[in-house]
Amino acid sequence: MNQTLMRQTAMLLNDLLKFESPADARLGEFFRQHRELGTKDRAWVAETAYGVLRRYRYLSTLTLEGPDDHEDTRKLIIAWLLKVEGKSIRDLEDLLDERQKEWAVTIKAKNSEGFAPAVLADVRDWFWEKLVAQYGEAEAMTICRSMFEQASLDLRVNTIKANREEVLSRMLAENTVKDNVITPTPHSPVGIRMGARLNIGKHILFTEGKIEVQDEGSQLLSYLVAPKRGQMVADLCAGAGGKTLALGALMKNTGRLYAFDVSEKRLNNLGQRLKRSGLSNLQAQLINNENDLKLKRLNGKFDRVLVDAPCSGLGTLRRNPDLKWRQTEQDVAELNVKQTNILARAAKLCKAGGRVVYATCSLLRDENEAIAEAFLQAHPDFKLVPANEVLAQQNIVLDTGEYLKLLPHLHGTDGFFAAVFEKAV
Repeated sequence: MNQTLMRQTAMLLNDLLKFESPADARLGEFFRQHRELGTKDRAWVAETAYGVLRRYRYLSTLTLEGPDDHEDTRKLIIAWLLKVEGKSIRDLEDLLDERQKEWAVTIKAKNSEGFAPAVLADVRDWFWEKLVAQYGEAEAMTICRSMFEQASLDLRVNTIKANREEVLSRMLAENTVKDNVITPTPHSPVGIRMGARLNIGKHILFTEGKIEVQDEGSQLLSYLVAPKRGQMVADLCAGAGGKTLALGALMKNTGRLYAFDVSEKRLNNLGQRLKRSGLSNLQAQLINNENDLKLKRLNGKFDRVLVDAPCSGLGTLRRNPDLKWRQTEQDVAELNVKQTNILARAAKLCKAGGRVVYATCSLLRDENEAIAEAFLQAHPDFKLVPANEVLAQQNIVLDTGEYLKLLPHLHGTDGFFAAVFEKAV
């Protein structure tokens, strides 16, 4: 830690706190502009900036002297180091100038007595109120605080090219990072969890297509879709294709697998991953929207349709803490319209006896149960298949009831929701 790093991190935070674009993209751009930073310095800048983002409301409340006080990102960093990281003022002596040392003394003396629950949970009021209505205040607080932690690094073993035992054995043999605990994921049969967030992109197992980075919760979605060999399967919101590739592996590279998305850039990223994966049964198609004619020609033809719907992403706050400050209640209401329309479109693609899986990485009932219930009401030819039963059929012992509902503090994954619908024959 030194004053130069402090100044650079404060500059980065000035940019991030505008909340004009995703924090990870801005961080990547910052590092491209500051190539002089070494590995340890980059890690310190990233961890500090993301730490402030995770605790932004609490730290702002702690550091602002009054309604007219101007927010200073250097104050936020000092508050993060003292009040969250547990550093002493003496620890920071080389980092601070005389004025900043005065700030540090003031901040160190403050406590959070009288802070509103939403401030202690570090979320906006509207989000806090929705969580409390769903989970009660105690569990809502636990959920929010679980999002303060960094996510583990989860890997999916590509069973077209490897098996978990051999990959796990190699990872354990190569592990030289202190405190990096490497274990099989508790629920996904093809997952590996690493305690340390290593740069896996240059590892030979990654470049050979034997592993992909994918949260365990996301891996489990493919087991809810449960595609069989030779079937026709659609991933309607494929994005960069992580779930599509997992479906292809479960299909043993047989049948026909379609990846649809409205973003050409995301599908191009899928193309690079596809080359590594060894899959030959996948076809990526760019569509304009859910009413594209390419989809109309495929009505009633799919055995399985996955809808990993556009959503608020509020289940991924361990990875994307800026989302809790960028998303608004109005954004969620607009997303609800998209979610409803895309799910209705998926229903038309599904053949009789087929299955539609609706999923989000959100914690909100508005995006999850409410959408599922409205779909069933509007589509009497579909029934809900309990998620716990679908997983049990594949020897996955995970029971969150009729819906898949994953939470960081309970399952060690991002916050996920999924509902399985089956069309009558």
